[in-house]
Amino acid sequence: MAQSTDADNAATLRQPPPLLVSRAFHARRETVFKAWSTAEHVKNWFSPKTYSVAEAKVEMRVGGAFEVCMLSPTGERHWSRGVFVEVTPHSRLVIDMHATDLQGRPLFRAYTEVTFADGQGETRMDVMQTYTFIDPSMAAPIVAGASEGWRTTLDKLEQEVLRISGAAGVQTRSVVHASFHIERRYNAPVERVWKALTDEAAKQKWFGGPPSELDLIERYMDVREGGRERAKGRWQSGVVSTFDAIYHDVVVHERLVYSYVMHLDDKKISVSLATMQLKIEDGGTRLKVTEQGAFLDGYDDAGSREHGAGYLLDRLGASLDD
Repeated sequence: MAQSTDADNAATLRQPPPLLVSRAFHARRETVFKAWSTAEHVKNWFSPKTYSVAEAKVEMRVGGAFEVCMLSPTGERHWSRGVFVEVTPHSRLVIDMHATDLQGRPLFRAYTEVTFADGQGETRMDVMQTYTFIDPSMAAPIVAGASEGWRTTLDKLEQEVLRISGAAGVQTRSVVHASFHIERRYNAPVERVWKALTDEAAKQKWFGGPPSELDLIERYMDVREGGRERAKGRWQSGVVSTFDAIYHDVVVHERLVYSYVMHLDDKKISVSLATMQLKIEDGGTRLKVTEQGAFLDGYDDAGSREHGAGYLLDRLGASLDD
């Protein structure tokens, strides 16, 4: 039995199990992907807590370099040098990296696969690292701490994503206007669609995220002229989003007109006017949604509001089948 255990431990030193870490970001896939795309972005986040990035070289193309020098609190420089093996815009990255010791001797290989996918109004990023030890005695303690290192590294990435989107760390004043129109047809009577839009319990089935991904902090709605609605929650990424609305026109089973303000954490990112029109059509209901938005102080919407609205309307349709 002891011989078997020793053999298992030796095998682990040669080839530790892969590491999978995941994080959801309150941003579009394009924005999260962009944070990997240049040395300027990577310098802001690709290191654990208490470390910083002293140097970086990023050439996002197959065969291009991905090199990062992490600076420890005591001034030690730790290099990881690699190349991009696969680059699929906004969906997948594969980087073959090698970590070295302070003298530049190779310690281990970290074959890193990163995937980006749409989630419940967010982007889910999964990082899979497969390790091959070159110097097991030196590499094993480093890899043992990789999970915690990635956790604090992704905390920094969250802040960089917010900074790129303009939701954090941007002091300039600006307003960008955008509008969109979306239509959906549901195989449900207009009364049921109206209830899904105006009843708090019915709306909670589709508006926002599931309890596993969103910790609801505050929720209420009062659908009448002059009535208000608020939905505030903390996502797995730690970002708190707040939706504050006021209803200006309510015609039962026919029309809703409301304005709303969106915050990410303490930053106001947009003010919008929305119109929802319902019409009986072929035994079902056609819903028309039009929004006009003012996006504030560097926030880069880049179509994410329209994308998110379409996603929620699809969830609304699914909730009608419950």
